[in-house]
Amino acid sequence: MHLDFRHLRTIKAIHEAGGMARAAEVLNITQSALSHQMKGLEDQAGVELFVRRSKPLKLSPAGQRLLRAADRILPEVEALSEEFRALRMGRTGRLHITLECHACYDWLFPVLEQFRHAWPEVDVDIRPGLAFDAMPALRREEVDLVITSDPEKLDDVIFHPLFDYQPTLIAAAQNPIAAKPFVEAEDFRDQVVITYPVDRSRLDIFTTLLTPARVEPRGHRQVELTAVILMLVASDRGVSVLPDWVLREVKYQPDYVTRPITEHGITKRMYAATRGEDATQPYMAHFLKLARSEPVKLQRG
Repeated sequence: MHLDFRHLRTIKAIHEAGGMARAAEVLNITQSALSHQMKGLEDQAGVELFVRRSKPLKLSPAGQRLLRAADRILPEVEALSEEFRALRMGRTGRLHITLECHACYDWLFPVLEQFRHAWPEVDVDIRPGLAFDAMPALRREEVDLVITSDPEKLDDVIFHPLFDYQPTLIAAAQNPIAAKPFVEAEDFRDQVVITYPVDRSRLDIFTTLLTPARVEPRGHRQVELTAVILMLVASDRGVSVLPDWVLREVKYQPDYVTRPITEHGITKRMYAATRGEDATQPYMAHFLKLARSEPVKLQRG
């Protein structure tokens, strides 16, 4: 038996209209074509779908069974069709994010809060467990966007510039390093450096300063949360180097001092990496716009 969506729509229209003539008008076909279609379906099924000579026209038990199938299947088909239409128009989609930057959560959540109001049908998620395998996960389509400060040359991956930031030293006010107007690599030899728990190859203090100068700090302590890093720094348990937007609220507090890295400071750039085919999605473009503007507001305090 060959059954398609047209048959389901037809049986539903006949039931709701109460007759062939009115159903044909609803379906915008001739009554002759409608009768031929139903006769062909009955021949295939080997059963009658209607109680003949009843007014209004009634469905037989087999017809009622087909109607129940239509009531169940057609709404699902319509919902799927609408989803595909929305995808074609860029209204829906998926935005799963992972970050190679622990501190970026500070600005990411305000961005996502604005984004969800504009794109409520986009499925948004954060996948922190893929941070150590971010670019392969992006290419495997396990995530759709990676926040990173380390662009690479990868086929079919676009690194969208977001904003510039300055890695900045923060230390306790009583730490001897506070007497300096800026810090250089040698100033860290007698310090415990407190960082997020990521590889040194992804930490600004090492990649931009200590590793090139071949300087090893007295100690290296890894801490998960920004608030705990700041608490340890205030207690003079170590110093840290954090992006400038993280320090917007604490740099004026008496417990802390902040200093530029090197005399002229160091500037780095944050990027959002996406697959090439996703870059033109309207919702992706809007997210990138927000991710360029909101962190700057945090930097300005």
